[in-house]
Amino acid sequence: MARLLWVDDEIDLLKAHILFLEKKGYDIDTATNGYDAIEHCQDQTYDLILLDENMPGLSGLETLQRIKQALPAVPVVMVTKSEEENIMNQAIGAKIADYLIKPVNPTQILLSLKKNIHQREIVTEATENAYQQDFGKLSMQISQSMSIQEWMELYRQLVRWELELEDTASSMKEMLIMQKKEADNEFSRFIRKHYMQWMETLTAHRPDPQRPLMSPEIMKTKVFPLLNDRQKVFLIVIDNFRWDQWKTMLPEISSNFNIEEDMYCSILPTATQYARNAIFSGLMPAEIQNMFPHLWVDEDSEEGKNLNESPLIATHLERYRRHDTFSYHKINDSAAADRLLQQLPNIMQNDLNVLVLNFVDMLSHARTESRMVRELAGSEAAYRSITQSWFRHSAVSDLFRRLAETDCTIIITTDHGSVRSSNPVKVVGDKNVNANLRYKLGKNLAYSQKEVFEIRQPLKAGLPSPNLSTTYIFAQNQDFFAYPNNYNYYVQYYRDTFQHGGISMEEMLIPLITIRGKAQGK
Repeated sequence: MARLLWVDDEIDLLKAHILFLEKKGYDIDTATNGYDAIEHCQDQTYDLILLDENMPGLSGLETLQRIKQALPAVPVVMVTKSEEENIMNQAIGAKIADYLIKPVNPTQILLSLKKNIHQREIVTEATENAYQQDFGKLSMQISQSMSIQEWMELYRQLVRWELELEDTASSMKEMLIMQKKEADNEFSRFIRKHYMQWMETLTAHRPDPQRPLMSPEIMKTKVFPLLNDRQKVFLIVIDNFRWDQWKTMLPEISSNFNIEEDMYCSILPTATQYARNAIFSGLMPAEIQNMFPHLWVDEDSEEGKNLNESPLIATHLERYRRHDTFSYHKINDSAAADRLLQQLPNIMQNDLNVLVLNFVDMLSHARTESRMVRELAGSEAAYRSITQSWFRHSAVSDLFRRLAETDCTIIITTDHGSVRSSNPVKVVGDKNVNANLRYKLGKNLAYSQKEVFEIRQPLKAGLPSPNLSTTYIFAQNQDFFAYPNNYNYYVQYYRDTFQHGGISMEEMLIPLITIRGKAQGK
């Protein structure tokens, strides 16, 4: 059990409490003054210290400061007769773990011990029990034929359990990983069954209650109605941003904003060239190529695939005969974010401001190419943690704080997510085949039809067809495409990297968040 130090100048009056805790299995040392307490701390380590605030000689607050120097990580519970706010503030400022007012009873003390010593074990046990109860229900949902809205809700629940189990020492983590893989397998089957039906109505620009909101509809559905209400809008697109990463970012902004959470479904391929251009243009990729050939960049071109985003936004507004003023900014580093902050008073005059934040996508690529970054972001939890740390300590966080003080509405979204790819699938193609590991297009592809989702008539899926016989194939679940040449090296290099372009919940079911500063309601 745990070892405690109880410091109180009237320790003899607390013998009943000490006996109660010893019967609960605690090992307790005692001291009647601050000097003896400090000596104990220099000779012994403790799991928690109970410290009287009002003692003769060295006061409780002075003792607390010296204890923190000797044992900075040990939780200290201040026990005092005083309810003076000043003393409470000083104690809390010195980072006490808890604050109890005398007379204390044994149950109060036991509760404080459980909270400060045993919280991790208790939370782990409670979380495990709750997930075990939910496991069967989730498994049943996965096996049933569901609507896309039900898939979105299932994915939310799986991410919720992933985040809750993340900070525990639970043995249930492996079970959840297996359940997520099972869900992705069934989700891929669902997409294969329904995707071309969705494309039939989407490419015809017809409403369809069975189809989710998809990439080309974001501006029309979410942005234009706000502009019609004369609201100033910031559309912030965080490249390669997943639902779980949004949930770790949420606590960083929740104190300043009122938040409405939603999801939408990315088109295929879940890649910037296709999905983000579809967002900004309001068109499917084949329509962009047909209507604005000078703004579409083919896969085999060396030109950057996302250099025409601002002109695509302009064409979108023009097609709807809109006269909204807008700005477009791509943020690749902290210097660009700082420049944007300086420009903020000026761009606030626009009706619409579009920001593309590239850090998460850059992290994903760096993790593939750099052994050091792969070590830092070695797991899903570490990948989320780095995303959260970036947001917390970057100028982007300052941007959100500034925007919270304005009357604008902010839409946070992405073009696609990413999935940790672990299973190689062989594909053979000529030298003109694109480099992406999660989708391929070409006229001479060789592959196993059972292992991919293939689209043999790209135009029906709203995709460009460089040749009459062009086929698109998409990796599913945790698969990635590998060539037979130098196969082992290729697989070792790319296994367990975060990739996008294919079919998975992580890539396709992505955040669509509307936030407004709380100051607006005051």
